[in-house]
Amino acid sequence: MGLNIIKQYQRLAVFRWGRFMGMRGPGVRWLWPIIDAGRTVDLRESFMEIPRQTCITKDNAPIDVDFLIYMRVMEDRAEKTVLEVNDFIGAARGIATTTLRAVIGDIPLDDALAKREQINAVLRTKLDEVTERWGVKVTTVEIREILPPKEVQEAMNRQMSAERIRRALVTQAEGDRQAAITRAEGEKQAAILKAEGDRQAAILRAEGNRQAAILNAEGFSLALEKINAVAQTADARTMSLQYFETLKHLGEGAATKFIFPMEFTSMLQSFIGQIGGNKGGNQKQ
Repeated sequence: MGLNIIKQYQRLAVFRWGRFMGMRGPGVRWLWPIIDAGRTVDLRESFMEIPRQTCITKDNAPIDVDFLIYMRVMEDRAEKTVLEVNDFIGAARGIATTTLRAVIGDIPLDDALAKREQINAVLRTKLDEVTERWGVKVTTVEIREILPPKEVQEAMNRQMSAERIRRALVTQAEGDRQAAITRAEGEKQAAILKAEGDRQAAILRAEGNRQAAILNAEGFSLALEKINAVAQTADARTMSLQYFETLKHLGEGAATKFIFPMEFTSMLQSFIGQIGGNKGGNQKQ
């Protein structure tokens, strides 16, 4: 009664002779003693802890759930918090408990454990539908912990262990496969490089043999040309002397049989004739 100071985050509901007169904003507010009465409303967001509740899932599995509710009084509807409900905090706690059981009862255990965000969203929507008529907005619902029964927890632990072993085996198998692929790729590249090297070596050897054959043929051709050129300048007497020189070497050997070509007699006759001709010429002179 009397002088009241309303803070920025507060609103004052004024009653005169028990009749609601409206909401007053922050600042200095005067209430007449006996005539007026007032009640302040906090507009700040607050949280409420819902203690652990045992709920039954759709597949009849009991689980323990506790969660937090964040809410605030809407400024444009603050009077409803005063006029429509006596204790909106207690009312919200009670409706949150019953709503939690209803939501958990509609889903199986696996979804209750895996889809926590969806449960939060459903709880927030259902609670907000109820608290809206009190001028209260539910901003967030956060499940803190979900505890399944002990035997379910043990089964989950075994399943988790088996899943980890499976993943390890899959990872090892994938690593072995990648290693085998890498080794095979390396061997393939090595074989390709070796085959390419052998091919290049064979090409180089063939090219060298070809060049050597060409050079040998060219040398043999030049030798024949020179022999032919020399043979064209040699006369019969020179050839006869070469035959006699060859006979001389044959005579020095240990052989007792000699084979002469048929051309040898004609060459010898020509040589004798040339000698006789030379003698006659000398006698005439």
